Amino acid sequence: MTSTANSVIYLKQWRTVRHTHPGAAFPPTLVRATGSLIDRLGRPLTDLRISVTDRCNFRCGYCMPKEAFDKNHIYLSRDALLSFAEIARLARLFASHGVRKIRLTGGEPLLRKNIESLIEQIAMLRISNGAPLELTLTTNGSLLPRKAAALKAAGLHRVTVSLDSLDDLVFRRMNGVDFPVANVLAGIDAALAAGFGPVKVNMVVKRGTNDQEIVPLARHFREQYSGSVTLRFIEYMDVGATNGWRMDEVLPSAEVIGRIAAEWPLVPLDASAPGETAQRWAYADGGGEIGVISSVTQAFCRTCSRARLSTDGQLYTCLFAGEGHDLRAMVRAGVDDEVLASSIAHVWSGRSDRYSELRDVRDGNRHAARPPHAEMSYIGG
Repeated sequence: MTSTANSVIYLKQWRTVRHTHPGAAFPPTLVRATGSLIDRLGRPLTDLRISVTDRCNFRCGYCMPKEAFDKNHIYLSRDALLSFAEIARLARLFASHGVRKIRLTGGEPLLRKNIESLIEQIAMLRISNGAPLELTLTTNGSLLPRKAAALKAAGLHRVTVSLDSLDDLVFRRMNGVDFPVANVLAGIDAALAAGFGPVKVNMVVKRGTNDQEIVPLARHFREQYSGSVTLRFIEYMDVGATNGWRMDEVLPSAEVIGRIAAEWPLVPLDASAPGETAQRWAYADGGGEIGVISSVTQAFCRTCSRARLSTDGQLYTCLFAGEGHDLRAMVRAGVDDEVLASSIAHVWSGRSDRYSELRDVRDGNRHAARPPHAEMSYIGG
């Protein structure tokens, strides 16, 4: 097709989208996908996190507190959600720009009906060198006992399970729905039995709430799972607008490492990939490894290579962003792949987000207003 013909098609699509969806992220020019995108701070686009549902069967206080997400909460309608075909199409276009890893999140992604079908579609995609995308999923583990085998058969590569305490009373209180910890442990066992090892387990640490569980959790997975589970500790973050975040409830990762090292000596490890969020540590006696994610006390904005696609097709370039860029509008207006891929390119190339690096400066000014954030259950953690 000639460049003139391309220009005519582009203008027709521009008029259609601008008339029907004036807020859509329509690109000012066409950009050819080269397998590499760099933002304004030199950061490549390599990871995409896709929230497949804004619903969850837990009410964890740091994500979907039940005071805000009660029986009167209005969720997105079914029509508002991206279909599996729409998600797979966008995933393919992100891969053409250099994305190598996709993580499915929520909400609780296993609540999305027939999620295995989406996994099958994404598992068929290939990056520029012909290799498959790395496809992972984060879950609260509640549905893993009956879903793990099907997820593996569909082509999922890895599973990450959220678990904030081994103490059943603490865990039931933190998940907000009285869900027993034994059922999550059963989910981890089911994931291992399905062939997902090593399974990553994430613990969000909140000072005064569950920080007493750090060593018991480390001991359990170190002694009972022989390196088949990698435990990661995440600093309590100021995501969303409803979790009542306070800095004095953040337990720095350095203290987490100190508590564990007092029990079992640790040795620092190199990052396993560029832009990795977790700092890795190995037990000196060979008993596996742990990780810490320190987005509050040791910001890693300068190496952040992750984009986020919300449940209803908004592209976010930061976990702490307040607004996204509407890709769903263009998908449903019928724009072609070249225009849609160009929109992704323009959004990422204009990115300059570094929220966590600026947090200390802002919080040091008592007059500075906290910028609005999208809820984590909407754009994925």
